[in-house]
Amino acid sequence: MTAAPQPAAYRPERTILTLPATLYDPVSAADFPETILRFRNDRHAAAVGLDHLDDRAWLRHFGRFETLPGSLERPLALRYHGHQFRHYNPDLGDGRGFLFAQLRDGADRLLDLGTKGSGTTPWSRSGDGRLTLKGGVREILATEMLEALGVHTSKTFSLVETGEALHRGDEPSPTRSAVMVRLSHGHIRIGSFQRLATLGDAESMGALVAYCLTELYGDAPGAEPEAQLLGHVARGTARLAASYMAAGFVHGVLNTDNIAITAESFDYGPWRFAPTWDSEFTAAYFDHQGLYAFGRQPGAIHWNVVQLAIALRTLAPAEALAPMVDLYSPAYETAFRAAILARLGVRSREEADDFALLGAMETALAETGTSIDRFFFDWRGGRLRTATTAYDDPRFAEFRAVAATFEPVGPLDHSYWSDADPCAMPIAVVEALWEPIAARDDWGPFHAKVAAIRRMGDALRG
Repeated sequence: MTAAPQPAAYRPERTILTLPATLYDPVSAADFPETILRFRNDRHAAAVGLDHLDDRAWLRHFGRFETLPGSLERPLALRYHGHQFRHYNPDLGDGRGFLFAQLRDGADRLLDLGTKGSGTTPWSRSGDGRLTLKGGVREILATEMLEALGVHTSKTFSLVETGEALHRGDEPSPTRSAVMVRLSHGHIRIGSFQRLATLGDAESMGALVAYCLTELYGDAPGAEPEAQLLGHVARGTARLAASYMAAGFVHGVLNTDNIAITAESFDYGPWRFAPTWDSEFTAAYFDHQGLYAFGRQPGAIHWNVVQLAIALRTLAPAEALAPMVDLYSPAYETAFRAAILARLGVRSREEADDFALLGAMETALAETGTSIDRFFFDWRGGRLRTATTAYDDPRFAEFRAVAATFEPVGPLDHSYWSDADPCAMPIAVVEALWEPIAARDDWGPFHAKVAAIRRMGDALRG
């Protein structure tokens, strides 16, 4: 599981400005009627030295987008293309968000503060550049849950209600508006490279490759920098796909413009947590073919890595790139094995033993329709900790036998493991948390849920 964020001093950056100006457009934030603070992530604000801001200063920076000292003087809307459900779209770019600031954390990582719902840009097309308040609430719940479960994810940094009435076709309208800020490890995506390849801009492509290696991966460019970067992305996205599966998470929109070059998960729209181990479970109502269904996510992300390799052919030969793409599958198998064992809380054995455990688990969960969250909660440490007959089903027999040969890892003395039920985020819970906000402006259940998720994360980290 990922470590908790550590406090650090404020260290502003603006390294994005070393890239060619053809990669972005300077923009301005919308002038919102109101700015009402609804969520501030002080854990991660401390990690970039911004936790000292009082609420008034917070709203100036993350509601009115007053420049952070020493960082970008103007927000930047980045340009990119992308495959959307396998159809190439050259008319993309930051349409309702922008890169607001860059900073470094205590580990010297370059981090970006980007927005969602901050107004129109040259890439908004027919959109209004806004975010619904419910959409912001959902993104907080997704990022908090994924962080707790060990997924490499962006962090929801701030949510400010903005006092506009928005009309949307997929939720009751008019609905409340908001602007969100996310903290992420880089704003560059696979689609950024696809755009440069389509334009035939080799010079900018080379600069972007060097930037990503140096600033995002801390790796000096070598003799074959394109292959070097592709190797990082292949291994990182394989780990991301594996962590989605272990978390039971379905992103819903794994387009190439939604895959960060740092392999950090971000941009949560129609996400869901799968209730059971159902490979066909989809999150997006518009994913009619199930392209991004639960069980197809590893293949979908691999396909996106191939698209990055195709874009990098602008600078590098196929024979240098193909071996990097081939790293994905073995890296996924290794990462999936590690992620499942970590969530079960058991020590790895021989590879064959580990995969026997994983196979028995997947078969039993798929055939019985058992809740994913319930299963991992009940079997933490590889031993059934609850008095239940649910696992007497003969379809769990092989899993019980194999699990008995594994040793637990980490303590089980956190109070979370004595709860009656696991902390989970099915869609019904999301809707139940939104209802009191919409009806009575009651944020109590929402904040209590965020606290419960963080408590689970503490328990999982041991």
